[in-house]
Amino acid sequence: MADENERETRRQRIDKKLRECGWEIVTFDSNPDSYINHAVEEYPTSHGPADYALFYEGKIIGIIEAKKLSIGPQSALVQAQRYAKGVSSPFNFNGFRVPFIYSTNGEIIWFQDLRPLNSYSRKVSKFHTPEALWEMLQKDFEKACQWFVENPNQHSKLRPYQIAATESIEKAISQGKRELLVAMATGTGKTYTVVSEIYRLMRSGAARRILFLVDRRALAAQAALAFSTFEAEPGQKFDQIYEVYTQRFRKEDLEGVKFNPEELPEGYLTDPKPSYVFVYISTIQRMRITLFDWESAFESRADDPEDEGDAGKQDIPIHAFDVIIADECHRGYTATEEGKWREVLDYFDAIKIGLTATPAAHTVAYFGEPIFRYGYEEAVRDGYLVDYDAVAISSDVRIKGIFLQEGERIGEIDPETGLEKLDRLEDERFFDASEIERKITSPDSNQKIIQEIAKYALEHEEKYGRFPKTLIFAVNDLPHISHADQVVRICREVFGRGDDFVQKITGKMDRPLQRIREFRNRPKPGIVVTVDMLTTGVDIPALEFIVFMRPVKSRILFEQMMGRGTRKYDEIGKTHFTVFDCFSGSLLEYFRNVSAFTIDPPLKLSRPISEIIENIYQNRDRDYNIRILVKRLQRVAKNMSGEAYELFEKFIPDGDIGRFATELHKRLKDDFAGTMKILRDPELQDLLNNYPKAKKAFYVAYDAQDDVKSETVIRTPIGEYLKPEDYIEAFSRFVRENRDKIEGIKILLERPSDWSTGALHELLRKLRENRFTEDKLRRAYHNEMADIISMVKHAASEENPLLTAQERVDRAIKRITEGREFTEEQLKWLNLIKAHLEINLAIDREDFDEIPAFTRKGGWKVANKVFDNLEELLKEINEAVAA
Repeated sequence: MADENERETRRQRIDKKLRECGWEIVTFDSNPDSYINHAVEEYPTSHGPADYALFYEGKIIGIIEAKKLSIGPQSALVQAQRYAKGVSSPFNFNGFRVPFIYSTNGEIIWFQDLRPLNSYSRKVSKFHTPEALWEMLQKDFEKACQWFVENPNQHSKLRPYQIAATESIEKAISQGKRELLVAMATGTGKTYTVVSEIYRLMRSGAARRILFLVDRRALAAQAALAFSTFEAEPGQKFDQIYEVYTQRFRKEDLEGVKFNPEELPEGYLTDPKPSYVFVYISTIQRMRITLFDWESAFESRADDPEDEGDAGKQDIPIHAFDVIIADECHRGYTATEEGKWREVLDYFDAIKIGLTATPAAHTVAYFGEPIFRYGYEEAVRDGYLVDYDAVAISSDVRIKGIFLQEGERIGEIDPETGLEKLDRLEDERFFDASEIERKITSPDSNQKIIQEIAKYALEHEEKYGRFPKTLIFAVNDLPHISHADQVVRICREVFGRGDDFVQKITGKMDRPLQRIREFRNRPKPGIVVTVDMLTTGVDIPALEFIVFMRPVKSRILFEQMMGRGTRKYDEIGKTHFTVFDCFSGSLLEYFRNVSAFTIDPPLKLSRPISEIIENIYQNRDRDYNIRILVKRLQRVAKNMSGEAYELFEKFIPDGDIGRFATELHKRLKDDFAGTMKILRDPELQDLLNNYPKAKKAFYVAYDAQDDVKSETVIRTPIGEYLKPEDYIEAFSRFVRENRDKIEGIKILLERPSDWSTGALHELLRKLRENRFTEDKLRRAYHNEMADIISMVKHAASEENPLLTAQERVDRAIKRITEGREFTEEQLKWLNLIKAHLEINLAIDREDFDEIPAFTRKGGWKVANKVFDNLEELLKEINEAVAA
């Protein structure tokens, strides 16, 4: 074979491949009109004979340069270009007289479209059919790309970063790129974004036939629903304008889903025509079977068997699709799977767009570096995703393993039959932590871990009035020794709410897609146990608890699993999700520096919001300060209560700070003076620091009996996870070191007579800038009700008790009223002041004309008449609160 000469290569390999693609091979005849779909050998040009000239309907449209098998063909394109300039034809593309050229050694084929001024060659898996080249010739790709420029994406339902993503795709395609990677965090709407872009590709004429590849049938159904609900034009859904086809689904997979998927007509794949304009949604497994038959299919995952029994090989040309969208195709966990994954994409001569939340090395190697990125932390700062809290659950079994003493009773299960026999150990034996649930299980350990999680779940239910949707990742779902089954059984016993409240969703169960849909859309199940099936792409916005009972070493898998909880769900007021690391926090620590779920350290020290606004006004590092202000406003939007909307309504429409933040760049560009007038209003700036806040979730770490315990772990500005006692120590050190630097601390510890709303706001701001928030401090102190004054004083000296705001205010009011007489009207106002202090811990004159509870009673003017000297009384009250 190595000695094969060029003539042998042509006869044995190239001719065969040309015939397979519909080309008839003939010798040169001087009458070109007789060539319909012919490959003419030794075609004369002014630069010598070309090995093959490709004719369609009497017109020469291509040149092939052939080399023997042992020669790499890529460099031979230069020779084909020379022949393309020496052909007599009506075409002229920048001096080239044919539009298309190939070079090949019979196994590897390189192709180049010579029409663009700066064209790029590419490797193709087969020759194009005569019809494919003719269709390509009729297509004005540059005109299609110009449509993008003339019709910018202004879809009203797309977010700014989604618009930016589509613009990046269109720019890359217009520049001639054929492999593109878009990286968007889970939950930021990758599918919605790409459906919009697919519509634009089809509307512009840049693409007619599009393949949407997914990794699982669940995602195929989800994608089909996205196309049927996306409003491409006012009043018209995508699938009302263009045809959308899917692979076959079982009826139960789509029960209750409001779209009717249609199967792709076979001719659409085997005989693609320019008149076919459609989207085909398929799993990569099915497409591989369609291309290469069952012998080369992926191995079915234990937790995700693909039901592709109706699939079979078809003869599909390489131009069947113009664009392929590869949505989270992470089959390439192994080298073998990666090769199979690539072969599917490489088969087609199409623009390939990869979508991922977690760019893997092999994904980047194929598609190149992402042309667009929108990460998790950025989405959290922008208010589109929610942050997470973490709870570390420690189990001696999962940390140290299991040591069995001689004579201990042990059950021995036959994995093939499930039969169990009881025995006693003849000798001591040790199983390390990596063997738990693989070689041995400890029912006691699993029971106590679930009991510990139940404490947090029930506390959450009591606080918010809803049970937290919970997803538990088990180690395996193997017959007879299933860890997933054991966890399901224990959860049913611990929570006591019936079988339908706790369900398993793995590939081993009946109708998994239906179960996923029920978990997403219905109150029950409240708890789902899985292994791998819900790691990727499944959208369950109400999910609030994620439990890692299985060890994870893959960064991609970890980020996908974490991504299940990141979605916002305003219908239930979801502001965060909670991660339970059942390996004593070691999983979170392991991925701390390599995962997208690590909070970046601040690049610059935080500053007062008034300073940021003034810097924007004075054009001091304006772009940077605008970005910082947007993040600050999004933080306010996330934390504000319903009452806050009414207060902010005085300054911005509907009091919607989140929308105001999102639109801030555009507002400043369109009306800088008007927007700055709003932002520089002292009342607004004060409100931004002193707005009514929504109650935050607070997770207490409990010490469980025996060998299982849990504790909330708290993230620092540099991404470390600290135990509560370490966090408190860091806070105490901060208070001591900043006693003379932060006015609010100095006032509380030395000059309580100067306590005021301004001092409180300055204190809270300084603490937040250093990641010492009230919520985190309360969790660390294991005291949900402690007020910030108490925590600062306790940090300075442990002799100072931790008081609740109510206790502190009761003490202050008692001190003020003791020995004094007040009229009935004065006592009514004192009760209003007391209620305000229990929430705000300070009061100033301005509050009487801003807070609805006061303004409804007449505000400062009326209150001041009721008391002889209200201003002095408020000063005394503030001092008593701070004492």
